[in-house]
Amino acid sequence: MFDSGIQSSGIHALSISTDVTPWLRSSGLEIVLLILGAVLFSRFATFLRDRVTRKIDAGFQSSDALVRTEAAKHRHALAQVVTWVVLTIVYVLVGMEVLQKLGFAVTGLVAPAAVLGAALGFGAQRIVQDILAGFFLITERQYGFGDVIRINVTGAADPAEGTVEDVTLRITTLRDADGQVIIVPNGQIVKVTNLSKDWARAAIDVPVSASADITRVNEILHKVGEEAYRDRRLEPLLLDEPTVMGVEDLTVDQMNIRMVARTLPGKQFEVGRELRVRVAAALRREGISETA
Repeated sequence: MFDSGIQSSGIHALSISTDVTPWLRSSGLEIVLLILGAVLFSRFATFLRDRVTRKIDAGFQSSDALVRTEAAKHRHALAQVVTWVVLTIVYVLVGMEVLQKLGFAVTGLVAPAAVLGAALGFGAQRIVQDILAGFFLITERQYGFGDVIRINVTGAADPAEGTVEDVTLRITTLRDADGQVIIVPNGQIVKVTNLSKDWARAAIDVPVSASADITRVNEILHKVGEEAYRDRRLEPLLLDEPTVMGVEDLTVDQMNIRMVARTLPGKQFEVGRELRVRVAAALRREGISETA
């Protein structure tokens, strides 16, 4: 009796093996190959994207511009977006094909999918809004990878400001001056201020006493601008010689004299800091003190 039980279980296992083996050799193998192909294609697409972005970065580092050109920023962002879209399409197609191989009637899922889509329509509005906004952000070249931007977000009191690290059709990723990563859905962006598009401007307000000789102060600031433009370290960052705009603000005991400099995009902060140091030192040498 024990032997008959063993024989029956062995026959049952053999029948299961006989039933599964053809499936593994046909549909099962195809499913494995589809999944493996999707994974390999994903690796290849990611490798190709990284190679393109590295090439853009190498061209940026070896150039004299010291900052990314607008075309390079756009190509960098476009490479990320195209990769994301292509991989999404591939995953959806492979998923549908795998369902068919498993015996699910994909055409029969159309009606339930329509009902589910209608039920989730209101919830998906935000996603659709994000994707449409991201599409226009990319095509209109409002900003790209490496840009310094300030974003006003719906419902947020303070704007998000930082360097663009990633742009997809749905989100924009920034890193602020403190190193924090800020992720903003594209559909919630109300206003974008690009601080590094084409060129930037460093504006310096020099506060001096109202009794100071304005003509003399202007001469000192003009001299500082000339020396800065001849400086080997600053001259590549400046598009032209810094200029003195004149008195910007005047009170009873203080006046502010504005000095501006056109710089390469993203370099206005570095140039502004350097000019402030030079202005302070020049005024101190001349015996003119800046007011608090």
